[in-house]
Amino acid sequence: MLERFKVPAEDQVRVPEDSLRETVGAIFEKMGVPAEDAALGADVLTSTDLRGVETHGVSNMLRTYVGQYNQGTLNPRPNWRVTRESPGTAVIDADKGLAVILGPKAMNMAIEKARTVGVGIVTMFNAGHSGGIGHHAMLAAQQDMVGLVTTAASVQVVPTFGAEPRLGTNPIAMAAPAKNEPPFLFDAATSAVAGNKLGLARRVNANMEPGWITQTDGTPIMEEWPVPETRGTYFHLPLGGTREMGSHKGYGLAMMTEILGTFLSGVVPTVLDMNGGSKHSFTAYNIAAFTDVDDFKEKMDRMLQMLRETPPAPGHDRVLYPGLSEYEEEQDRRANGIPLHKEVIEWFSDICGELSIPTLRTM
Repeated sequence: MLERFKVPAEDQVRVPEDSLRETVGAIFEKMGVPAEDAALGADVLTSTDLRGVETHGVSNMLRTYVGQYNQGTLNPRPNWRVTRESPGTAVIDADKGLAVILGPKAMNMAIEKARTVGVGIVTMFNAGHSGGIGHHAMLAAQQDMVGLVTTAASVQVVPTFGAEPRLGTNPIAMAAPAKNEPPFLFDAATSAVAGNKLGLARRVNANMEPGWITQTDGTPIMEEWPVPETRGTYFHLPLGGTREMGSHKGYGLAMMTEILGTFLSGVVPTVLDMNGGSKHSFTAYNIAAFTDVDDFKEKMDRMLQMLRETPPAPGHDRVLYPGLSEYEEEQDRRANGIPLHKEVIEWFSDICGELSIPTLRTM
C-alpha cells in the first residue's frame, strides 16, 4: 500500500490482535449474527488488518456493515442455499448475507470439490460485501491449492471513453503456496484506485493522483486532486486511467470479473439491477491434480526468490513480489499490535458504548 494511505505515526493507536478479534466478533453478534458466523467475520477482518490491508479491514468496513445491518440491507441470519450444483461447481444464493462471512464457506466448498475433481468453482449472488478477497484466496493456498477469487461490486467505474459508470471496482485475487518463501498473494481492484482507499486518503488528508478519478461528465482528472467528500461528485477510472495509459486493460479485467461472478450465477449485472447485491466467484485448483505438490512449491520458491533478489532501480531499496510485504506486515503486527487511526479508535469507543460491550484494549 502506498505510504500516503498509511496511518501517520502520530495518529496511530496499536491494538492487540486478540482484542480486535474479540471486539469485532462481539459487534457482529450484537447485529444479530450467530456466534460462529460472528467469529468467522471477525477472523476475516482481523486477518486483513494483520496483512496491512486497511482498506478492507475494520477501519473502513466494519462501520459500513453495522450501518447496513441496522438499515436491513444485510441479513444477519441468511437462509443461503445452493441453487445449482455439479461435482465441480455450485451456485449460491446468499440471501443478502455478508460475503465476508459467506465467502470462506464458498471457498471451502470449492476446495472440497477440487479435492474430488481437481478444480472447484463456486459462484455467489445476492450477497453483501466480501471484504479483502485475498483472504478467501489464501484459504486455498493453505490447502496446497491455487485460489482465485473475483467480485463484481457496486457501480462506480466508467468504461474507457465513458461518461457514466457501468462497472464496479471489481477486484481479482489469486494466492499460491510456496515451500519456504512467503506465499504469492495478489489482490487488487480493476479500477485505477480501490474505492475504499478514498476513505483512507480522506482520513489522513492525502490527495488523489492524476488518472484515478473523473469529473461528473467522465473527463479524467489528470492532476493531483483533493479527495471528493461524497459519491456522485466523481467517478472511478479503470486501471490505467486513460486509454493511452492502458485503461482498456482495466476495463477488460473488470468485465472478466463481472462475467465470472454475475453471468455464471445466472443473474444480471449490478448496473441493470441496483438492488441485486454483489456477485462473487471462488475457484480452487488442486495442485496435486496437475503436478507434484512439492515440485510446484520448489519452483514457486525459485521464482519468488529470483524476483525478491532482483537488483532494485535507482532510488529504491528492494524488489517485492505480491504477498511479500503483507507477510512481513503480518509478522510485525502480530508481535507489536495493529495500528489503527485514532479516529477509528474513537468510533470503536462510541459503538462499543452504544452496544454495551467492552471496548478495544490498546497497547
